[in-house]
Amino acid sequence: MTGLSVTERTECTKILRQMTQSDLMSLSDTVTNKMIVVASSKEAMETVLSFTKSAEELLKRKKVYRDLIFKYLAKEGIAMPATSEKHALIKRTLELWSSKKLKESQGQPSDSRARQHTVFVDPGFDPQILGQQFCQWFYGLLNSHNPALGQEHQDWGPQHFWPDAKLRLHARTSEEQMEEFAGADLVSLRLLALTREELLIFSPNLETNGLRALASPHGLVLVAVAGTIHRDKSCLGIFEQIFGLIKSPVDNNWKIKFINLKIRGQDSLKDKEMSAPTLNYNSSDLQLLCS
Repeated sequence: MTGLSVTERTECTKILRQMTQSDLMSLSDTVTNKMIVVASSKEAMETVLSFTKSAEELLKRKKVYRDLIFKYLAKEGIAMPATSEKHALIKRTLELWSSKKLKESQGQPSDSRARQHTVFVDPGFDPQILGQQFCQWFYGLLNSHNPALGQEHQDWGPQHFWPDAKLRLHARTSEEQMEEFAGADLVSLRLLALTREELLIFSPNLETNGLRALASPHGLVLVAVAGTIHRDKSCLGIFEQIFGLIKSPVDNNWKIKFINLKIRGQDSLKDKEMSAPTLNYNSSDLQLLCS
């Protein structure tokens, strides 16, 4: 799986630390297609590093200004002409990082901090299977709290979320609404209200055209799923939902880091979309987030 090497991650961090908070936030939005909400420079930096496909891709981003790269090289003891264009600075930076990676591969770590980073995803791990199992569990759990179904309530609550979990809810029905929630308690309660108070029933499409999952090298698994939404015997519309999952080292359970939920009412849909909702996010879109 592609992604930043240990050396590239360490060196990119040096450049990102020079950026303003607003530029970091903007860069994070670009790298993740605005699917991950970050609340601080630290979160933005970590998100950018985790979801960047390659060092060259990051250096070419508009928010990574020429002056940032120029200053970075100067601090590394590499003098470049003051008139150097950005592409020349990028080329020299990548050459520098290649030499550092070579030293590292020969047992000469270029930076002591590099040893702190590890790859957490097992090479034999299949995120698609996890995605199917997770969706069966999640929607069964959430739907059980709909009074109309008359089911025994399952164990829903903030314990299934990371403390800093985030929810972005975008609904396009008779009017368009965008809601955002932060914190395990608020996220948990807002999702519960969808079934308990608004009486919605979520029916996910767990076939290959409705479910995709990918894993980043750093332990985050993205699960994207499409499906239909019902109330009693009526089909109200369709949904697309992306989950960010990270395994807890304490209890070895997968917990929810973030959720992006898009709901479209029947009025805004064509008949074929209602009968067989499929994902608008393709594998390339998710790879952009997970690489």
